[in-house]
Amino acid sequence: MASSFHAVGRRKEAVARVRLIPGTGVRVVNGRDIDQFFPIKTLVGDILRPLEVTSTSDRYDIRANVRGGGVAGQAGAVRLGIARALVKIDESYRKPLKQDGLLTRDSRMKERKKPGQPGARKKFQFSKR
Repeated sequence: MASSFHAVGRRKEAVARVRLIPGTGVRVVNGRDIDQFFPIKTLVGDILRPLEVTSTSDRYDIRANVRGGGVAGQAGAVRLGIARALVKIDESYRKPLKQDGLLTRDSRMKERKKPGQPGARKKFQFSKR
C-alpha cells in the first residue's frame, strides 16, 4: 500500500493536484487551511462531498495545489481530484462516487467572444436612427 495517493482534478480553467495521505483529517490547499482558502462554506462542503459519500472524512489528510480559474472552478477541481484519489485508494469507492456524479469532469467551458459583439452572446445596442 502506497503512503500517499495522487490525482489531478480540473474544472473550467482550474487545475488541482491533490494528494491524500492516511492521517487525521488535516485539509490544506496551497499551504493554507481549506476554510481560509475557500471562505464560502458551501464550497468547502462541496469539496468534501467525496469524503462524506465514502465515509472517510477523518481518515485522510488532504494536500492540494490548485491554480488557474476562479474560486468555484478551483473548488470543483479539488473535489474531482479527491474523488479520483479515493478510487485509487479503494476501487470499491467507485460505485458510490459515480452514483453521486463525483467522478465526472464538468466539461462546461466559457464560450468565446464573437467578433462584432461585446461578448459571447451580448450584442451592441441597436439604434434605428
